[in-house]
Amino acid sequence: MMDENKQVNNTSQQLGEPTEVKQSMKSDSPAETNSHESGSEVTEQVITPENVSEDTTFSPENGAAATDNNEKATAALAELTQEIESLKVQLEERNTQYMRIGADFENYRKRTSKEKEELDLQVKRNTILELLPIVDNFERARSLLKPQSDGEMTIHKSYQGVYKQLVDCLKRIGVSPMRPEGQEFDPNLHEAVMREPTDEHPEGTVLEELVRGYYLGDRILRHSMVKVAAPPADTSPSVPEDQSSSSDS
Repeated sequence: MMDENKQVNNTSQQLGEPTEVKQSMKSDSPAETNSHESGSEVTEQVITPENVSEDTTFSPENGAAATDNNEKATAALAELTQEIESLKVQLEERNTQYMRIGADFENYRKRTSKEKEELDLQVKRNTILELLPIVDNFERARSLLKPQSDGEMTIHKSYQGVYKQLVDCLKRIGVSPMRPEGQEFDPNLHEAVMREPTDEHPEGTVLEELVRGYYLGDRILRHSMVKVAAPPADTSPSVPEDQSSSSDS
């Protein structure tokens, strides 16, 4: 190869060609081109790790910035945690308040319902008490009047039909009569207006109901006016002992 170059140089010198053409011909050879390209690749491979190492190196400024970011993140997390705890406390307070309001409303509902029932019962009681004297008059008329003719019997049956209708109406709304005859006197149910001495019944026994008493449901609507048995009076007069002894002497 060197011999060929020498020959080319000699030939070029003989022909008078400039040396720059020779140098350009030498540089265009494939071997030299590949050698230059491979050299550039090696240079790039060597330089690249140096650049990477320089990029991954942390400076003091980068460390301070990272520390500042960590502190900010920690402060934000602590603030969020505190806010969550505050919301939990508020939620607990609201739940307690809601339960208290619910209990108060339930008590209010029960109280108003009971008051309404009491008011309805009181109105019903007052209305029935106004009707009971009419029932008493019907019962007195039935016990006193003795029809003699067919016309009187017709009248008697007419007003007794009205009386029966009134009594049935009272039963439907919860009114029931007392039956105290033969029972022991109870001041919670009965009102004693008469006492009759007798030895046929124990003392305190109800002998007769003078004015009928009534219940309204399980409550007392009107007390019964009754006659109560009393112990018999001693008819034999007692004689003092000094008078009996003087009479014997």
